[in-house]
Order: sequence, then C-alpha cells, then structure tokens
Amino acid sequence: MSVHPDYRQFLDGRVTLYAGDCLQVMPVLADKSVDCVLADPPYENHMHVGKDETEHPRGRKIRNDGYVEMKMLDFTSIEPIRQNAANEIVRVCSGWALVFCTPEGIAPWRDAFEAAGARYKRACFWVKPDSAPQFNGQGPAMAVEAFVAVWCGRGHSRWNGGGKRNYWTYGTNAPFRDGRHPTEKPVDLISNLIIDFTQADDVILDPFMGSGTTGVACGLTRRQFIGIEALPHWFQVAIERIGGRQYGPDAGAGPLFGGEAA
Repeated sequence: MSVHPDYRQFLDGRVTLYAGDCLQVMPVLADKSVDCVLADPPYENHMHVGKDETEHPRGRKIRNDGYVEMKMLDFTSIEPIRQNAANEIVRVCSGWALVFCTPEGIAPWRDAFEAAGARYKRACFWVKPDSAPQFNGQGPAMAVEAFVAVWCGRGHSRWNGGGKRNYWTYGTNAPFRDGRHPTEKPVDLISNLIIDFTQADDVILDPFMGSGTTGVACGLTRRQFIGIEALPHWFQVAIERIGGRQYGPDAGAGPLFGGEAA
C-alpha cells in the first residue's frame, strides 16, 4: 500500500491522521480495510447559503440570547463530491457507514450509497434539546440533525443496539465541547454511536475529520482511528485534541463512562 505523503501516525500506531483531500487520500486505503466510517461531511447547498461567509459577513449579529454567535463555514458543500465520496466509503468499509447530513440530504445520500453498492438501512436522528430557537420567529427551529446508517459489509447487518430506536438525545453544549469548529458534534454522542455500531479495537475512519471529535471518542471507547482533513488549521486542532486522549489498554477511563469502556 502506498502512503500519502502528508500523514502522521502516533499513539502506539492506533491513530493515523492524513492532511489532504479525502478523495485523494482514501484511495491509499485497501478495500474493506476499516470496520466503520463515521463522518460529518459538509452540509448540503441550502445550508451553506445560510452560513456562508460571503452571504453573512462576520460582525452581523444573529443571536439575541447572549450566547456565542454562529460561526461561518470555511468549507464548501458536499454536493459536487457526494457520489465519489460514497463510492470510496463503500469500497474501504466492511461494516457500517454513519454519515451526518441535513434532513434534505437523507435521500441524496441514500441514492449515492445504493449506487455505490451499499445497503441503505435507516435515517437516524440526533435530538438536540438545547438547540437554538428560531430567532426571527418566522417558523419552527431545527431541533434534530440527521444521519444515514448504511451497511457496507457482506451478509446481514449487525449492531449492539438490539431493538433500540433510531434517535440519540444529547445537548449541543456538553461538558467536553471544544467549541472551535462551527459544526462540532458532542463527544458523548459520537462515543455512544461508536459503542452501538462497532466493537472494541475496531478501526474507524472519519474522512471529514474537522477538529477531531471522532478521534477523541475513539480514544474513550478503545477503538483505532483514521482521520482525514483537508484544511490545515483544523488538522492541527485535531492533532491537539486527539493527542490529549489516551489510547491503548487504559483507554476508556475518562469521565464519560466512569472508568468502563466498551
């Protein structure tokens, strides 16, 4: 296997981080070489219109409740690369692919994954009880975020959730929130998705790593991690955050699970 030139491997070989475009990096990974893909790709086009720096310059006040203003997005929409990303995810993954999206993105991701040969299983939802209200009062606020659950492996799909339903409830302003990335997910949400959909010591790939929350969660749950991030400043933040998390036989002793690891 060839190795992308800009990569770093550390923490006893349990973490490998690549700085670069995921569509250029994923081809260096062997077929079915990761057990799970857990990713939070860029939003669909309609969300970028609302959060794009050119449409809403910094300094424009949006919130009136005293909390931190919404951060603008510094990356482009997923739509031009969705099918190519789905193709590579299905190629490298031997188990579940969990991909966050807007509700409007569920059908396009389903179609892309099915075209790539995977089996679409369910639309799932992160319920956010502390989500921001609709400040202009012109309609209901968004209190959930969707992700698609797709089986890329052979045979029947399998997970650890039994008859559990397809929603997970976690606040956005959790104790472990780093706060620098505009679309950061809660560590406890990602940790529990990992526990539900993977096994201890599995290899988890995040091709849109951002500030590294999935890598932090892998450290807490005794999973191995491969992360890919195209923007250099987020790559450095991810190194900082993941490097502070314990990997190896004593992983999982963090406060999220009270000393118990999956």
